[in-house]
Amino acid sequence: MPGLATTEANTSASAFPVVSFDICETYASFLKNEELSPPLAAILALSKLIETSDAGTMLELVKALNDGAGALKASTSNPISLNAGCELFIAFVTLLPHDSASFSDLKLELVRQGQKYAAEALTYRDKIASLALGFIKDDSVILTHSYSRVVMKTLLRAHERKRISVYVTEARPRGLGLRTYEELTAAGIPCTVVLDSAVSYVMDKVDFVLVGSEAVVESGGLINAVGSNQIAIIAQAANIPFYALAESYKFHRLFPLSQYDLPTHTSNILSFPLSSGGNVTSPPTAGGIKPLHEKSTNAGCIRQMTPEQIACNPGVDYTRPDLITLVFSDVGSLTPEGVSQYVVGMFAG
Repeated sequence: MPGLATTEANTSASAFPVVSFDICETYASFLKNEELSPPLAAILALSKLIETSDAGTMLELVKALNDGAGALKASTSNPISLNAGCELFIAFVTLLPHDSASFSDLKLELVRQGQKYAAEALTYRDKIASLALGFIKDDSVILTHSYSRVVMKTLLRAHERKRISVYVTEARPRGLGLRTYEELTAAGIPCTVVLDSAVSYVMDKVDFVLVGSEAVVESGGLINAVGSNQIAIIAQAANIPFYALAESYKFHRLFPLSQYDLPTHTSNILSFPLSSGGNVTSPPTAGGIKPLHEKSTNAGCIRQMTPEQIACNPGVDYTRPDLITLVFSDVGSLTPEGVSQYVVGMFAG
């Protein structure tokens, strides 16, 4: 399958050669495939690590995998999604029953199974799209947020069979909602971009909210692009269903109680700028908030945040399970309570 590096042609039982291996570089190379999400790229990178490892015992191999996962997490400011893949694969390695003749044979089998899982997992979005299709009625008006590959797959599948219209948030600061708008419009789906600050304004016009996920956590809650939580709060207040789409490899053994429990939260997020003496700093005199287009009057200026200001804001947020109507996954349509039970079972062997 394109984008998935396989080694099944070299499945001799001989020991793996010791070669120079950079897991972060390997992970980045897998991510170049647009179809691979961070959890799958992490699983493939860890499979490659096994292939190149000189570990002679399971204890040594698990340590190498944990070290590799740690290096991947340290290489990104948002490790949530890839960490879900790392945890899933390491749990699989430790729980896999086997009758291999040698440890080298076992490592070969683990590599094959990791690659096989990643290839199979590329079909999960199709499964989710087919499952969610039954909940989308003809002439539905849908609100979505930012950009999600599984949401796009679902909306395009629905468009083939039903009439739908879509509102999509702009999703600042990255503006990924504009990518959603462009792809939906190109496919012939009526689509309108909504200001992030206008979600409550448009909510009464929609039949339901449909979002993707960075991760679905053990509580049944959702981690997704920042803004998802406030959309869910508004949807609940308006009695509008809030649906999340999530591949099962994004189910994460994490239990945040608030936004500040997320691994992405740092002391810099939403902090007040202070000088070295502890006083509040003055705003920049020129260009602190930069106009995108120069106009003759201040009223005509369109202003944007600086990179420093953007860096002080979160990229993802946490949506509580009581705000979520259903989670559509390749393992079925689940209530948040059902997700919680499934995640516990995933790691129980």
